[in-house]
Amino acid sequence: MNPVAPFPSSRPRRLRRDEFTRNLVREHRVTPHDLIYPVFVLDGQNQRQQVGSMPGVERLSLDLLLPVAEDCVKLGIPVMALFPVIDASLKDPTGSEAMNPEGLVPRVVRELKKRFPELGVMTDVALDPFTSHGQDGLLDETGYILNDETTAVLVQQALTQAEAGVDMVAPSDMMDGRIGAIRQALEARGLIHTRIMAYSAKYASAFYGPFRDAVGSAGNLGKSNKKVYQMDPGNSDEALREVAMDLAEGADMVMVKPGMPYLDIVRRVKDEFKVPTFAYQVSGEYAMLKAAAQNGWLDHDLVMMESLLAFKRAGADGVLTYFARDAARLIRQQS
Repeated sequence: MNPVAPFPSSRPRRLRRDEFTRNLVREHRVTPHDLIYPVFVLDGQNQRQQVGSMPGVERLSLDLLLPVAEDCVKLGIPVMALFPVIDASLKDPTGSEAMNPEGLVPRVVRELKKRFPELGVMTDVALDPFTSHGQDGLLDETGYILNDETTAVLVQQALTQAEAGVDMVAPSDMMDGRIGAIRQALEARGLIHTRIMAYSAKYASAFYGPFRDAVGSAGNLGKSNKKVYQMDPGNSDEALREVAMDLAEGADMVMVKPGMPYLDIVRRVKDEFKVPTFAYQVSGEYAMLKAAAQNGWLDHDLVMMESLLAFKRAGADGVLTYFARDAARLIRQQS
């Protein structure tokens, strides 16, 4: 560490005296280019459903999602992440609708890329929105999630999305070996430009509750949990092993999820691997800040921006956040 002159030769407050000096020496900044906007899409026309546990977040049909995509382009948000809300009649134990080339996700991808080719589109590779039991994979007779059999389905889901034209697939299932299997399948089909953002360190967190309400998997999941495939919140070294495996298997980018409670993991991953590293400010984090702001306990815009800055300071190259559009508007107003 560089030696620092003792007080009074060094007065750190000199660099905090006024706004122009603070701006001059600021180490980290949040820009719209750092943000990925997760959206919930459902079938039909003119469908708009509020997500009760996520104030300001809606499930939208494609026709209503298109203006949101246009807004992202105007605000400089580079990527929109799609999460489908599937009709219960299409769900089954194997999540077969996930592989339907005419299903909701491929149709939305094709239309978004047609209308807004400059907007990056990311899709979730996981079966929980499509399974009748709400788990991310196939079950054996005891209810245990099968790894290799699930991976085979995930490969087909990823190929379906990639062939629809998606820019980036994001496997969030946490099955062992799925990144390598998906990468090999993409290469074999000539889909060499499809990027993989791996949910590499995804923890079995209690912060996912509102998201499961939003995609409609909470009711199917019931009292079950995902601890046999998502990571134990008490583990840190394990996250580095997971990231290393995904990178070795062909991931282009890695993600830590949840976000703020796991900023130590973000920092360890970035320091260890120095690869594009992302974090997901998940539904429970968003809901907490929104609820506190609505009650007048916190200043909405200040805590929103401070929370996003924390991700950048911890080493994240970008953040998936439901605040993306609000934050991008605020940044534009202040610039």
